[in-house]
This record gives sequence, C-alpha cells and structure tokens, in this order.
Amino acid sequence: MASSAKPESKPEFWRTEVGDAVAVLNIPGALKRSRTFDIDVSLLVRVPEDNAEARHALTLEIDGKQQWHRSIASSCPGQTDGLDYHCRVVVEAGPALRIRAVADTRGSVVQRLQIEAREDL
Repeated sequence: MASSAKPESKPEFWRTEVGDAVAVLNIPGALKRSRTFDIDVSLLVRVPEDNAEARHALTLEIDGKQQWHRSIASSCPGQTDGLDYHCRVVVEAGPALRIRAVADTRGSVVQRLQIEAREDL
C-alpha cells in the first residue's frame, strides 16, 4: 500500500555574522508558498576599562522599515556587553525578505553582529 503522506521538508536556515556595524541578510522569495521565520539579531560589543560614557545601540530594519531600536549604556568594563532581539516574520509567496541590522557605538567596539532566520514549519 502506497503512502499518501507528503515527505517532510527541511526548514530553511539563513545566517550572517560580521565584525562590523552593518549586517544584511537577504532571503530569496519562494514562488509557491508563504513562510514564517523566527528572526534573531545579536550584537556583542567590547567595553573599555574606563566605560563612563560608553554606549551601544541596535536597529533592526525589515524590507527597509525600522522594526526595532534600542540604545543603552554599555556595562561590564573590560569585558563584553550586548543587545538581542527576536521577532517573527511572515513572508508571503513571491517576494524576497531583506533584514538589516545596524549597530551604533560610542566608546564600545563592535565584536560581532549576527542575524539568524529559522523557518517555522
């Protein structure tokens, strides 16, 4: 007897990581189906020993529109600090998705800026 069950499709996973202030992740469109992605953005900064004025900020844009922004004082002198953001995005059949993360620092130095997108099946 033949099975009529559809084979399990593997969820898409997209990732980019930079040691700079701007990270861009482009996810190509899928013509025949809509998709839902869990998006995680992570900023890690090195904080100077004398961090009295050190700050860091993270802005997330999805398809050119600001989704989220936060700016905070950097803590943990001589170590690292960071910001993280999570959201869920539904991408309709057809168009691509462009995710852009922008870090801004004063006194702190960007060590890593990362974007990950996991498809939720």
